[in-house]
Amino acid sequence: MELSDVPRSRGQDEAPPAFLPCVSQMKSSSYSAVQQQGYSASIFLRRKDKLEQTQQKCIAIFALLCCCAVLLVLIFSSVDIWGDDEDGITEENCSRNCRIVLVENIPDDLSLSTDGRPHLPLSVGFHILLDQAKHSVEVVSPVWDLNSWDLETTPSTAKQGQLLFQRLLSLKSRGVKLKIASGLTNSAELKTLAAHNAEVHFVNMTALTRGGLHSSFMIVDRKHIYIGSADMDWRSLSKRKELGVVVYNCSCLALDFHRVFSFYWQLHERDYIPSIWSKRVTALYGKDDALELQLNATDATAYVSTSPDLFCPKDRTSNVDAIYQVIQSAKKFIFISVTDYLPLVSRSFRGTSVTRYWSPIDEVIREAVVLRGVKVRLLISFWKKTHPLTFNFVTSLKSLCVHLHNCSLEVRFFSYREHKDDVQHGLNHNKYMVTDNAVYIGNHDWVGSDFAINAGVGLVIKETSSLKDSGVTILDHVKAAFERDWRSRYAKSLQGSKDQQGKYRKPQQAEIHKAPKEENEWNSPLLF
Repeated sequence: MELSDVPRSRGQDEAPPAFLPCVSQMKSSSYSAVQQQGYSASIFLRRKDKLEQTQQKCIAIFALLCCCAVLLVLIFSSVDIWGDDEDGITEENCSRNCRIVLVENIPDDLSLSTDGRPHLPLSVGFHILLDQAKHSVEVVSPVWDLNSWDLETTPSTAKQGQLLFQRLLSLKSRGVKLKIASGLTNSAELKTLAAHNAEVHFVNMTALTRGGLHSSFMIVDRKHIYIGSADMDWRSLSKRKELGVVVYNCSCLALDFHRVFSFYWQLHERDYIPSIWSKRVTALYGKDDALELQLNATDATAYVSTSPDLFCPKDRTSNVDAIYQVIQSAKKFIFISVTDYLPLVSRSFRGTSVTRYWSPIDEVIREAVVLRGVKVRLLISFWKKTHPLTFNFVTSLKSLCVHLHNCSLEVRFFSYREHKDDVQHGLNHNKYMVTDNAVYIGNHDWVGSDFAINAGVGLVIKETSSLKDSGVTILDHVKAAFERDWRSRYAKSLQGSKDQQGKYRKPQQAEIHKAPKEENEWNSPLLF
């Protein structure tokens, strides 16, 4: 029985192997399921990672697009991205063969000698410019007062201003577009011009720099230019002594002046300086890459400068740098004629006025005199608004040559008998400098505050032809005008005045007001 039991036990022992394939299959299926689940999880995780990466890329792209949109909004809110139309004039096709004429206004009762050189009155120069206009006239002026209010007492002196104003009004009938940039908000004359289809844009200089718009220039048809000391003021055409230049058929230079005008034009009613500007307001030429041209058949270079520094877009030379370069390049002489000379900057902040020494121009003049032996003459106006500290700075300049050989620095004050009711009668309003190889004509007095906060424009012209090759040039004309004024009866030298302690005595207001009666007579003890 034990033998019979063995097989059964064996059968019982062998039964499990009959079920092993199922178990193996179940284990294999479970392993495959787990493996498949792991594979699916891996795929899911990879897909999840890709999805997250895609989402991150989308977010990044969306953020980038938003930044671009914001940037575009800022650009379009800051400035007209296209700029003003330039009538198809480019640096390649513009004219460089130009004619230049010196224009002056000399009051009738101001007795100045003539040297036989052609003299074009300022009023005639303005009318000739406007006669040339066929398409556009662009004007910037700090003052608009061409019509005198006191016509009964000054009919003859106000006439030129009235004629010029009527000529501007008549531009509409000729189909000429008149555009004006101004810092004035309540000018009756600008309102009248606007009523006759003139476009007027207001530049809020108070908000921008706490200064004023002192620029004075005119562009006609993007071809002809005027720049100088004169404003759109009847006094500039009759009672004040003014000097400037008119340049004809010079679209290369006119295009750069137009870009300065466009700069002002795009500031219309803004209270901030945009950080991004259109390419059409950037400078075409500067002190390092001046325009090469011909002026009256004489080879020359020229460029436009501006101030203050906030008003100098890309590549634009500042007025201070332009003056610095002209003085630095002088080898023989520097003749300067300005209304006021005062190397100080005065600023008001929260009711407190701060004044500091402003050195750039004053220092470069000293350097030219002492280190290079250049002859310097400085002609300053002597009038009711002359700052008393002017005499201190002038005396300091003159003291440079006290114990030096080959040193020449002279200062004279130009003054004409002023009428009691008008401090500008006979005022020498010139703002220029001429050297042996260059001329600078600007809109600013040489006062630190003017360059720091007030808008102004300058023109630098430098001769490149040798004296043998050139005839009488614009530099010769400006130099002759300066020497005429320098030798006139109205130019007097400064005589130092000291107190009992040997210190320089500041002039009193009463002394500043005095003016010469006769050719060799001067009331003020400061002048002789």
